[in-house]
Amino acid sequence: MTTSTAVVSVRDLVKSFGATRAVRGVTLDIPSGSIFGLVGENGAGKSTLAKLMAGIETPDSGTLTIGGRDVSLRSPHEGIKAGVSMMAQEIMLVPDATVEENVLLGSMPRRGPFPNRKEMRRRFRELVELTEFDLDPNAKVGGLRVADQQKVEIMRALSQDADMIVMDEPSAALTTDEVERLHHSIREIARRGSTVLLISHFLEEVLALTDLVAIMRDGELVRVGPTSGETVDSLVASMVGRALDTDYHEAKPQPDGPVRLSVSHLSRAGVLDDISFEIRQGEILGLAGLIGSGRTEIARCIFGADPYDSGEIQIDGQPVRMPSPHEAIAQGVFMVPESRKELGLVIVAPIVDNLLLATLKNRSSAGWVSKTAQRGVATELAEAVDLRFSSIGQPVGSLSGGNQQKVLFGRAAEVSPRVLIVDEPTRGVDIAAKRAIHETLEKMAASGMAVLFISSELEEVLGVCTRVLVIHRGRVQSEFKAPYDQEKVVSAFFGQSGLPHD
Repeated sequence: MTTSTAVVSVRDLVKSFGATRAVRGVTLDIPSGSIFGLVGENGAGKSTLAKLMAGIETPDSGTLTIGGRDVSLRSPHEGIKAGVSMMAQEIMLVPDATVEENVLLGSMPRRGPFPNRKEMRRRFRELVELTEFDLDPNAKVGGLRVADQQKVEIMRALSQDADMIVMDEPSAALTTDEVERLHHSIREIARRGSTVLLISHFLEEVLALTDLVAIMRDGELVRVGPTSGETVDSLVASMVGRALDTDYHEAKPQPDGPVRLSVSHLSRAGVLDDISFEIRQGEILGLAGLIGSGRTEIARCIFGADPYDSGEIQIDGQPVRMPSPHEAIAQGVFMVPESRKELGLVIVAPIVDNLLLATLKNRSSAGWVSKTAQRGVATELAEAVDLRFSSIGQPVGSLSGGNQQKVLFGRAAEVSPRVLIVDEPTRGVDIAAKRAIHETLEKMAASGMAVLFISSELEEVLGVCTRVLVIHRGRVQSEFKAPYDQEKVVSAFFGQSGLPHD
């Protein structure tokens, strides 16, 4: 921290969405040049508070001061002009534009009415040097994997040359090496005199990076203090209002039920090579490996989202062919995708419609659907997955990231598939919500589903899954069963040892 002067101050800030009070009279000063942490459970009000500072949302009451001036922000553009840039949790990019164009969106240098391509390229190179992110400036953003889109979002936030940069879950989709580069960039930004407001569910990240940390709970500010005096346990206790066991569940005994899903010699040129495995009824099988190893590609082929060249998929001993997700659902396969905003939810639609989206046609009679019946079923599903909401009719986009994820699990419960695929199901959610999702998955498996679980967090995979396959360069590198040897699992990530571990 270079100075105690506040770059942003808020006084008695209030923001409601319908009956939900997301921010309740928050007063806070963020020192200039600091790396300032903001933590709390999903739905605590962290992202809403940050959006108020950045002009993405407008407060119902209270005052906002930026750089010593009282401001009334009505748009992100006004926020940037005032000196605050925000990288939101949900990816918001222009898919048909290039990486370079997206990075410089809102700060694009011009020569008259036209973009200054030479200056654009120079600024892009500067950001690459700062972040050490390896991105093709000419690649279309829509074709990038989620992790690379996250990098574009980070670089765009940095391009604004703001006094304060808000980063909401910036490391959620990044590899360990990429996270280290991000941390280096954050420290360099602070060294140069700018302020970073870091919102993260990775509490070790907050402890390692920040100077000060603020804890929110139920829309209110619990306390603010030096990070040096905090631990993971102290943060968690303040976030949830009680002590919480942060250890993952112990691995369960191997299920001995019948084989529910069988994948044999699945191949796709340049992507997957001779993938074979089985999942038994009641089993949670993990797919682990480095980002880009082929984990998601396997899931998408099984779900009918991507074609495959050869191989066979069987459900309950019967060969099936699923040319589309719609056919996969009809065959008893459901997938909770990695990107809930782009592939899972209709953000502007109400919770009730999102919960029942997969079965809405089945509920209609002569084209007519009982709204009362819909709301009743949706409310039961919401309660089953511990969804926190004020009204079943509110837009799903008004929910926190963790609660949006619970909507997808509620939809899965409604479909009641034979095979459930979950890809990064706890990305961007807090400790308590993560535990709730784990418990939901265990209940679904206990009901007879076969669950295919994909996560970049190795500890999570080892804690939740009864068996783990490590994928490396599109192949099954190794199979591991509990009790796990974490060192051997990690070695398999990098192509070491192709032998099963008992």
